[in-house]
Amino acid sequence: MIDQFINFVIRPPRADYNPDQFLWEKEFSLGGRKYKREDFELKNERGHTLRCSHYTPSSFPDGAPLPCVIYCHGNSGCRADANEAAVILLSSNITVVTLDFSGSGLSDGDYVSLGWHEKDDLKVVVSHLRSNLKVSRIGLWGRSMGAVTSLLYGAEDPSIAGMVLDSAFSNLFDLMMELVDVYKIRLPKFTIKVAVQYMRHVIQKKAKFDIMRLNCLQVSPKTYIPALFGHAKDDKFVQPHHSDLIYKSYAGDKNIIKFDGDHNSSRPQFYYDSVSIFFYNVLHPPGISPTKSKIEKYYDLGDIKVSAGMDENLLYEIIAALRNVPSDTASSSSVPPSISTAKSGGELLADIAPIASLNDPLINGEELNGHATPQTEDKQGGENEDCYSCTSSNRESWGRCSSLGSDDEITTDFVDAASGNQSTVDVLATPLRDNHHTALDSSKDNGKKKAAQITKKSKREKFEKLEALSQRLRLCFQKRINHRRYSSS
Repeated sequence: MIDQFINFVIRPPRADYNPDQFLWEKEFSLGGRKYKREDFELKNERGHTLRCSHYTPSSFPDGAPLPCVIYCHGNSGCRADANEAAVILLSSNITVVTLDFSGSGLSDGDYVSLGWHEKDDLKVVVSHLRSNLKVSRIGLWGRSMGAVTSLLYGAEDPSIAGMVLDSAFSNLFDLMMELVDVYKIRLPKFTIKVAVQYMRHVIQKKAKFDIMRLNCLQVSPKTYIPALFGHAKDDKFVQPHHSDLIYKSYAGDKNIIKFDGDHNSSRPQFYYDSVSIFFYNVLHPPGISPTKSKIEKYYDLGDIKVSAGMDENLLYEIIAALRNVPSDTASSSSVPPSISTAKSGGELLADIAPIASLNDPLINGEELNGHATPQTEDKQGGENEDCYSCTSSNRESWGRCSSLGSDDEITTDFVDAASGNQSTVDVLATPLRDNHHTALDSSKDNGKKKAAQITKKSKREKFEKLEALSQRLRLCFQKRINHRRYSSS
């Protein structure tokens, strides 16, 4: 049993794979852009050959250097674990390097050290990238053993721009003692401590590291690199309190995200969105639009010109995803949702996300008390010149966007601003208008009070939904993020 536990630490199952089958192709396309995979080999300080891959655009924009993220796999992982990271980051002009650590995958070496020697392998890769004139800033993304490796190396190299640390353990000895309880090894604690001391001696002899010294809590108070922590709530292997301990003692800028799942489960889409935004902020890839004002942040989707050469297939995919995803969660399905292509991309965009007018009552609150102002009465009567046409970003279609699929239908008249003709269309009723009509039908005294409360709540919900929608659309169009989940080996 002790020998099995030793192998569990330093010789877990090793990934044996064919790079041409399990990695991205030498030349491939994502979102209409062409990329390539460059394989290379490096030697670490112990003389082991490290097999590495670098995913880059086929042609660099304007010849400018691009930032790079090094993906660090877990104790039984390999380069194929970075396939998903490549999908997330490449479309953002961030290149991705991944490697098989010594003792893992196709690299040399017989044992892993759960981060102790792996940090030296990571140092070799970082040095190689520093000598590459096409690489600017460098970030680290590690999972499990890879997260510990990134943290141990980051404590020695403050030039790293940022780190994503997924499911790191705080202390190897504490982790081993917890696993005894998880796997219900029924032995007296005194016997277990003696066994651990024996394991420490054997591991030190075979893998050349001391399990008692592998402690992230000793380096986290001295590390100032911006970090994003992530951990699954139901992780039984490395329990969530490990990340909590590291997070509390970490000295640099930090944030932590908890999500459903276990140690080896697929991560949810909102977590990958957070990782993408984090690396945007710390790596500053080229081609990113400047930050906009608060009003533009919520309502301006940028210079979206579907007829100016934009790939409408990408537009269909984004709109289909928005229609199938609730406003308070994100899908992690790898199967792209289906959508009818009977409408053009421009019509679908007008349906799903029209730009709100700054004079809309949801912004200025003039109609929220149940009484229309003279200006709005003129618009309803058709006397105001700023009438909304059926093809414009009218209030009803904007309300349909914020309600995200109400089943109630109402018939509304619109005035064509150009011809003055009046036409009737069926639109989906928004919660705001349903509440408004209910208030009018109820008694005046109780109705006005109830309508004000309901309308206030509806306004807040619409703002929240619009904020999430506008941020997602801006990322999809302006920054060309098209997140798809691909299964690694």
